[in-house]
Amino acid sequence: MRPYQAPLKDMQFVLNDVLKIEQLYQDLPQYQDKVSQDLFAQYLQVAADFCQNELLPLNAIGDQEGCRLENGVVTTPTGFKAAYQQYVALGFPSLTGDEQYGGQGFPTLLRIAMSEMITATNWSWGMYPGLAHGAMRTLEHHGSEEQKQKFLVPLLEGRWTGTMCLTESHAGSDLGLIRTKAVPQADGSYAISGEKIFISAGDHDLAENIVHIVLARLPDAPKGTKGISLFIVPKFKLDEHGQVAQPNGVICSALEHKMGIHGNATCVLNFDQATGYLIGPENRGLNCMFTFMNSARIGTAIQGLAAAESAYQGALKYAKERLAMRALTGPERPDLAADPIIVHPAVRNMLLTQKVFAEGSRALAYYLASYADLAEASSSDSEKQQAEDRLALLTPIAKAFMTETGLEATKHGMQIFGGHGYIAEHGMEQVMRDARIACLYEGTTEIQAIDLLARKVLGSQLALLHPMTDEIQAFIQNHQQHTQFATQFKQLGDLVSQWLELTQFVEQQAKTSANEIGAASVDYLYFSGYVVFAYLWLKMALVAADKAQDSQDPFYVAKIKTSQFYFERILPRTLTHRGNIVAGSQSLYLLSPDEFKFD
Repeated sequence: MRPYQAPLKDMQFVLNDVLKIEQLYQDLPQYQDKVSQDLFAQYLQVAADFCQNELLPLNAIGDQEGCRLENGVVTTPTGFKAAYQQYVALGFPSLTGDEQYGGQGFPTLLRIAMSEMITATNWSWGMYPGLAHGAMRTLEHHGSEEQKQKFLVPLLEGRWTGTMCLTESHAGSDLGLIRTKAVPQADGSYAISGEKIFISAGDHDLAENIVHIVLARLPDAPKGTKGISLFIVPKFKLDEHGQVAQPNGVICSALEHKMGIHGNATCVLNFDQATGYLIGPENRGLNCMFTFMNSARIGTAIQGLAAAESAYQGALKYAKERLAMRALTGPERPDLAADPIIVHPAVRNMLLTQKVFAEGSRALAYYLASYADLAEASSSDSEKQQAEDRLALLTPIAKAFMTETGLEATKHGMQIFGGHGYIAEHGMEQVMRDARIACLYEGTTEIQAIDLLARKVLGSQLALLHPMTDEIQAFIQNHQQHTQFATQFKQLGDLVSQWLELTQFVEQQAKTSANEIGAASVDYLYFSGYVVFAYLWLKMALVAADKAQDSQDPFYVAKIKTSQFYFERILPRTLTHRGNIVAGSQSLYLLSPDEFKFD
């Protein structure tokens, strides 16, 4: 079993010292008695114990056994159901739910921190309650009172789970092409018919019912995305008392055979005249579904963080123990047959890259979650809008950048193990296989990139970008007395200026050809991600420097040194991305489709 110790010290550093959660949430009455350092620490410790003792031992089992579909019934791997029952007993399903319907009312920030540990210990298992949370959010925001009583309450109790059913085999990410039909019935319900694929947690034996949130078309709906409606379709129909009754025409016809996340049932679902209930207005389903999708995208970003942390912890332990060759500067452990491989520069470079991606991702995830809470709970309309704008800008960056850097971290993890990394017993190849999906589902990196540049930045005429760059520039201006970090401040300031200049460059180029936006988008997203990480790493370094003056704790000194590595050896990657953006789209279109290959 690969090693994992919940990084509680670093989690609390970001929460308490960088974000200063008690101050941050003091003006949000909804969370007045829900946010304190001690309370968060207690919940995180309970979650850490559950993840390390219950979920981690099941991780390899889930990968090896996978899920089974027999006679229309899906069975999850050994131990998954018992772990879910323990999760429910701990009260975790209701953590951030509306108190009116049985939730505990905690902020998203706490759930995000807990979901990091869940995913790091057992990615496949964590997707079952993770998808349920998205269904809860959709019902909370768009469901009627009757729908909340009927469906939200059992979801919060953990008796039921949920899914999101978007994708169809011919449509993929182009949801305007979906064909699933919803036919109105005399009793006000709808008959849902069609096939959905790639449905994570689509069927299982963990809970007594599954609430599918399904996109479908009404008979005379407009074509494209403007003709999509959203429906609640339970796996089992309910009786007059709201209890599970007979099956509802939702059939798992196949389990997908996948590269990773074997312990999660990724299903092909057929809806055969299944009874569904409209949620939100007709033909506005995609707007409502974005509540679920945005929640899922932040959750996917957390998966990137968890992958980086998992790979780092496994590789670090191995690098300290594995003996191979001598340090180039001479033996560092002459008492041993060879030196531990952590002495070698190439290994150190990989470990530090993993470390800066894991800890930088944690800072970005928690920073982003705090804006989700502000958007939810602020009493000021202007503050709510500012928070929503920040979420709109940062969500595609977080989803794509954190999953791509998380995947890179898993590659380094395997590499540090050498040939042993390719062998299943060490668990590193599973981390990499599981992590690969995060760059694909909930919108690929390339889709997130075009969303960021075309819709969020250029589409808002830079109105979403400027508050972020203004915040960073104000941070630089307000902390220039820290001469210890003068070089880093200069780097960050130059990059923010380049960020704005590159945006304006693409905007001008796009007036000639819209392809310029597409050609620049992925590099633009990476560039943006590296700059946002630089901002957060410098914030962490400043806090650590202040703490180090009053404490002998080597944790803070290590944080400062790690930040220096990020600025010196990772941040220069922006030069390549900048060069690619400036190069434009011309060379992408020199070949005709026929010239890509000659027989």
